[in-house]
Amino acid sequence: MEKDLTLKISNYIHERLDDLGIENSLSRTTDETLSPDVRPGRVQSFYGKGNDVIVVSNHINAGGGDGAEVIYSLRNSDKLSSIISDNFTEAGQNVRKYYQRRLPSNPNLDYYYILRDTPNNESIIVEYGFADSKGDDVNQLKNNWETLAEAVVKSLAEYIGVPYVPVDTENTYIVKSGDTLWSIARKYGLTVDELKRLNNLSSNALSIGQVLRIKEPTDVPIESEDTYIVKAGDTLYGIAKFFGLSVDELKRLNNLTSNTLSIGQVLKIKETGDASESDEYYIVKSGDSLYKIANLFGITVDELKQANNLTSNLLSIGQRLFIPKTSTYETYTVKKGDTLYSIAREFNTTVTALQTLNNLATSALTIGQKLLIP
Repeated sequence: MEKDLTLKISNYIHERLDDLGIENSLSRTTDETLSPDVRPGRVQSFYGKGNDVIVVSNHINAGGGDGAEVIYSLRNSDKLSSIISDNFTEAGQNVRKYYQRRLPSNPNLDYYYILRDTPNNESIIVEYGFADSKGDDVNQLKNNWETLAEAVVKSLAEYIGVPYVPVDTENTYIVKSGDTLWSIARKYGLTVDELKRLNNLSSNALSIGQVLRIKEPTDVPIESEDTYIVKAGDTLYGIAKFFGLSVDELKRLNNLTSNTLSIGQVLKIKETGDASESDEYYIVKSGDSLYKIANLFGITVDELKQANNLTSNLLSIGQRLFIPKTSTYETYTVKKGDTLYSIAREFNTTVTALQTLNNLATSALTIGQKLLIP
């Protein structure tokens, strides 16, 4: 029971942090047993041992109590745990305590190995409630686990200073056990293809807790092909998502050092003047990738790698790349309203063929993006 629910909660938090543009990884995505010797190493394999890394270990408690608990490591302050406690309370869950616990044999060490053996990271254990509660935890865990998971999402965003955007219950749906793309699409009067396009899905796989958009986004108007003017209620996340960018890309395009926006602010929403098709060489900049550069010049990643004798996809800032002019593919520049489906129809090809040729992991497009047409 615990392993199933903690995975649901973790999947939900993972999806929501992705929504907010907060980089994160799951230590497991299936029913997998990790020993105390293996688990800390797995956790730190993603982002290392820096003190800028937050580790959230999700648990369901047992022992007959009632309420949530948050345990934080001896090396850290109680600030994050306190925020989670407050948001749990706001979500309707009583909080027993947030605290530290020492190892009896060595009081200088944390009692719990996941805190003790993830050095330097800011590690916490979140107990969402008691599976054998005599109070209301059992019903809370069964019926309100998304609300409790959302409280942790809100807390993390608040703690690291990222604007928090609540789940849009009018325009989104949270995947539950037994759901399929077909059942969700039918419920909201969509086709499976429409639902996949709305959510940039390349397969039919779903995870419990996943947040799906069920309506077309209509809240961010396009001001021009290259810029967007900030309106009341806008966030970097909302603007970036609408234009198919990450928050980091949007900040880099506009030389922003914080997430603060002002009404009337003009934001660039696509690259301009970085290269032309007559250029023979390109100098790698911060945020570049082989895919991004190849797409800019209307060639494939393999063509770019072969022309520069590259054996991996790693790039370094300042690196000089030769741009080959051997591509025989037609190129197409994405316009407002385009989708992979509409472009595929126009050129008598398939969405899969476009994704494969352009190394696209999702169906997301950016205005001004160049696509190779088979």
